[in-house]
Amino acid sequence: MAHMAQNQASRKKGKKVTIENFYGGSTQGKEENEEEIQKNSEHASQNGNYQQALEDLKLELIEKMETYWKEKWEKEISCLTDKTAQLEKELEASNRRADKAEKQNQSLMTRIKHLEESEMIKQQESIKQTQIINELEENIKYLTEKVTDLENRGRRENLRIIGLPEKPEVNNKLDIILQEIIKENCPHVLEQGGKIEIERIHRTPSILNPQKTTPRNVIAKFKSFQVKEKILQEAKKKSFRYKGAPIRITHDLAANTLRDRKAWNTIFRKARELGLQPRINYPAKLTIYFQGKVWAFNKIEDFQAFAKKRPELSGKFDIQAQKARET
Repeated sequence: MAHMAQNQASRKKGKKVTIENFYGGSTQGKEENEEEIQKNSEHASQNGNYQQALEDLKLELIEKMETYWKEKWEKEISCLTDKTAQLEKELEASNRRADKAEKQNQSLMTRIKHLEESEMIKQQESIKQTQIINELEENIKYLTEKVTDLENRGRRENLRIIGLPEKPEVNNKLDIILQEIIKENCPHVLEQGGKIEIERIHRTPSILNPQKTTPRNVIAKFKSFQVKEKILQEAKKKSFRYKGAPIRITHDLAANTLRDRKAWNTIFRKARELGLQPRINYPAKLTIYFQGKVWAFNKIEDFQAFAKKRPELSGKFDIQAQKARET
């Protein structure tokens, strides 16, 4: 191998390679060969150093690359670890908030359920109370009507005299004046002896109100219901008078009944204008004569519904419009 290298070097320098100088046949050739061998040795030594340096450089580069990538990956792993820990904390906090929200939601649902149950109970109680109130109102209405009827029955022998002058000479002898009124207007009703038996007679109210200009009514209680009815029937046929002054004689009824009768006044007057022959029957029932028939009404609403369905009467019994015109 050394001889081949020497021959190649001799060719590069343009020298002729011979057996002598190749194998050291002459001294000059030997010297030249030794120099050449020394140069080749130095060159080989340098090549070996370069190779070693390259290998060391490679190792150093590999080591640095490993260190670089190791540090980089450690940083990346550390960063990912930190991010993972942060995400775990956030997830834990989110779970805690979710748990808290769920508890609050359950609490609210429980409260809503309690409120709904409470509201349902209140509604049921309200319905029961309404039913009780309706029953009480019905009972009160029934009892009021019963008491009113009993009061009216207790007054069945009474007559109410309206328009008798408010004078001391009249108030002091009301019984005598009543006898005179009967003699003047219906003498045939008088019993034997020319008198009517009267249980009691008085003004109502008992105390005079100085602010009122009209005289107080007079209540007379007869001992005989039949006599009282005869006088009342005569009073319906004609107008009674006392010493030429007009007076009215009517039923003595309970306050509720009088109020119910008074409610018919506007309709009563209009019916009279239309020639319907209106009458107020006991206790507070209106009757009219229309188209050859007698019609009876217990409530104003019933009469108004009746009038609206008849073209001859429609629009003529509008109570509110009539009151507005009167005002």
